[in-house]
Amino acid sequence: MAIFLTKESKVIVQGMTGSEGQKHTKRMLASGTNIVGGVNPRKAGTTVDFDGSEIPVFGSVAEAIEKTGADVTVIFVPEKFTKDAVLEAIDAEIGLAVVITEGVAVHDTAQFWAYAQSKGNKTRIIGPNCPGLITPGQSNAGIIPADITKPGRIGLVSKSGTLTYQMMYELRDIGFSSCVGIGGDPIIGTTHIDALKAFQDDPDTDLIVMIGEIGGDAEERAADFIKANVTKPVVGYVAGFTAPEGKTMGHAGAIVSGSSGTAQAKKEALEAAGVKVGKTPTETAKLAREILA
Repeated sequence: MAIFLTKESKVIVQGMTGSEGQKHTKRMLASGTNIVGGVNPRKAGTTVDFDGSEIPVFGSVAEAIEKTGADVTVIFVPEKFTKDAVLEAIDAEIGLAVVITEGVAVHDTAQFWAYAQSKGNKTRIIGPNCPGLITPGQSNAGIIPADITKPGRIGLVSKSGTLTYQMMYELRDIGFSSCVGIGGDPIIGTTHIDALKAFQDDPDTDLIVMIGEIGGDAEERAADFIKANVTKPVVGYVAGFTAPEGKTMGHAGAIVSGSSGTAQAKKEALEAAGVKVGKTPTETAKLAREILA
């Protein structure tokens, strides 16, 4: 089992013919991802060679779905074109859109998020500004390194790409059912709560690791959800314990005022919901080990 992405997933790449798209398509293919096509209207009808695998390029997401049965798209499109790429994916009703691009304007994200809702949420959006997701040993949609962990029974959801990789490496001997990098922008598609619900319902996930960041109230809302709905053990980490007050920090653009949005406030909310929270990623991994032991 896995959440959102399995070995059966048929993946297309919007922006596959660009430099980033080509580089990461090659990496995804090497890790076993079933990539069935790319999308670029200007290069429709051509193919791209990836070490002997000829991947076709289609003119639209709808055409790619029609020709290949694709159900996942990974979007490597420059930020000024990202909104249109996501809207196209939503219109084609693809099941999962993984938006890797960073620097997407918040109002663009708000528009495509609202559009997905207006269309009945047939397309799950992950990101933007995220590393994507991986089900180790099955499929990898995004930029997460595939060789730093193995299949196992831990579910990981994280705002931070770098900390996603560190936690995967710290617990590599135990392994993961799925790892989901949701991104740290002010507006994102899939949230901590969405991933927590999916891991709670996944019979092959025994423990959940949740990584948050200072700013906003996403972690506090996740804590409320855990208290009411999650029976599996959850271990947490909040990046930013040493961040100075009132200073904008990191890619999340997180600004902390008083006690609102601080790492300490988030830690307290999570601990009140029964979550064990580490002060460092390594301590968080140690807590996970102790629970699984």
